[in-house]
Amino acid sequence: MTHDLPQPLIDAAALRRRLDAGRPTVLVDCSFDLADRDAGRRAHAEARLPGAQYLHLETDLSGPQHDAEGRFRGRHPLPDRASLAARLAAIGVAPGMAVVAYDRSGGPFAARAWWLLRWLGHAPVAVLDGGLAAWTAAGGAVEAGPAPVPAPATAWPPSPEPALPVIEADALQRALGRVTLVDARAAERWRGEVEPLDAVAGHIPGAQNRFYGLNLDGDGRFLPPQALRAAWQPLMQPGEPVVHQCGSGVTACHNLLAQAAAGLGDGVLYPGSWSEWSADPARPVARGQPCRQRGG
Repeated sequence: MTHDLPQPLIDAAALRRRLDAGRPTVLVDCSFDLADRDAGRRAHAEARLPGAQYLHLETDLSGPQHDAEGRFRGRHPLPDRASLAARLAAIGVAPGMAVVAYDRSGGPFAARAWWLLRWLGHAPVAVLDGGLAAWTAAGGAVEAGPAPVPAPATAWPPSPEPALPVIEADALQRALGRVTLVDARAAERWRGEVEPLDAVAGHIPGAQNRFYGLNLDGDGRFLPPQALRAAWQPLMQPGEPVVHQCGSGVTACHNLLAQAAAGLGDGVLYPGSWSEWSADPARPVARGQPCRQRGG
C-alpha cells in the first residue's frame, strides 16, 4: 500500500503540517527509563503530543524474558507477533494507517517501535526526529492528564513471515567472522570496563562499536543522511550482512534506523544481544580494544 508518510524519520514541522491537514495518523509515545520502568508512563501523563497513545517497552514492545523451556532470551526479547499486532489494533492502528513514534531520549525506544512495526509487515511508520523536545521547539501543542481512549481498529494479522531479518545466538556464533557485527552500547561497556546491567562485561568477539548516541546531533536529532552515510559506510564490508546488537536489542534499533536513514538498507537484528549472549558461559567473550577494528 502506498502512503505519504516521510520515512524513516519525520521532522516536527512536517508532522504538524500532516496533522493540521487531517491526515490519519496514530501517534505513539514510547518514552522509557531503564532505571525507572514507570517514568515513561508518568511523563506521558504530564505532557504528550495531542492524542498520543503510550506503548511500554517491557509490557508492549518486549516479550517474556524466558521461553517455554526456561531459557533466558535476554532482557527485552521480541514480543509475540500476533499479540503485538493486537495491541496496536487496540490503540487504533489499522492496516495502512500511518504511525509516528517518539520518545524523550533521542529516539532509541521510538526506534524499537519503528523496527517492530516493520517487522510485523506494517510499512507506514516513522520516528519523530528529536522527539517531544523537537515538537515543542517547533511550536507543537501538548496535552496532559489521562490518556485519550482510542477508537480500536479491526484486529489484523501480521505478515505470515517476519518482514525484517533477525538472527539468533547460535546462528550468530556460527557466522562470526562472516558478518559485520555492530554493538550500539557505550564504548566503555563494549570494552568491558564497566557493566551496569548484565552479569558479564565485554563484547561478542569481532563486534565493532558504534555507540547509538553518535547518530545524533547536539539537539538530539539524527544527523543528515550524508553524515550518517559517511559514518556507517566504513564499518561495512562488501557482501556481508550488517548485524546489530546492543545490551538487550533496544538501542540496536537506533543503529538500524540510522543505517536506513543513511540510505544503506536494512540491517539484521540480534534480539537477545549482550544480555542473552553473556548469560551463557559457553559463549566466547572479548574485552578491551582490539589492535585494529575492521573498517578502519
